Amino acid sequence: MRIDHPVRPGLRMECADGGRLVLVQGERPVLFARQRAGRRGVHYARTGAYVSPLAPLTAATARAFAAFAAPGSEAWTERWAARAEAELRGVADGPLHAGDWNLGPMTPGWFVERNWPKPLAHDPDRGHLTWFGYGDPDEDARDLLPLRALSGPGAARVKAYRRQYREGVLPPVLLWWISGLNCPVVLDGHDRLVAALAEGGRPPVLLLSRAVDARYVALCAARPVEEYERRTAAADGPLAAVHTAAASRRLAETLRAIERTPEITRAWPVAGGVDGWERAAAAHVPGWGPDPLP
Repeated sequence: MRIDHPVRPGLRMECADGGRLVLVQGERPVLFARQRAGRRGVHYARTGAYVSPLAPLTAATARAFAAFAAPGSEAWTERWAARAEAELRGVADGPLHAGDWNLGPMTPGWFVERNWPKPLAHDPDRGHLTWFGYGDPDEDARDLLPLRALSGPGAARVKAYRRQYREGVLPPVLLWWISGLNCPVVLDGHDRLVAALAEGGRPPVLLLSRAVDARYVALCAARPVEEYERRTAAADGPLAAVHTAAASRRLAETLRAIERTPEITRAWPVAGGVDGWERAAAAHVPGWGPDPLP
């Protein structure tokens, strides 16, 4: 999708030297982060100020979408994506800014299956995300980061969403890819995430990210297209049509994955640079001092 404005969004990443990051909503810092020196992970501290830019969803809306198309189907997913896009275009405190964006289902295999349940047991306001392990605590290997503290499985709204999950109509959780964190954050649907995990399942997910440009797509697509042409040209015999159809499906999936590759998240400079970041962190998350691990 093409976004023409604003140039500077209400929900935006800001950065300073030394891997210092802060996610700002309006004028409120909602997340401070600092990358580890060895690029093996990131320390973070939530401020508790984050508010979803999207309106709360009702059970009636969830069931209406399920009546339109089978939950989990392509049509159902596209309808939810269209709704999220329309809302994000109309809010002042969301992440959209001028440029090209992707909003749709995540590429299969994005998440490590064993990491899904971890947020229920380990989701500190001040913590660490490991990117590649290297002896870090196993609970720090998480594939997404909530922007606010998660509600308990017995909270009223979570219980309502758990019923929707059991009915098979739970709306998707909306994630936003932030390259500086090397993971997506939960933009909307914190309680839906808890509901699905508390039921022993996995939530449907939509991912928002900046889109890579056409040159990147063409460069990455060249080899798969060449391989497809070679295979289909060599197809022969009574099963040639079957092999060609299978190769066509694989190529389409490969090209779709390339087109959905997240572009680097844009970040704006922190006012005051390093000193400004340090002052803001001291004011909003007092006492937080990420250990500069190697």
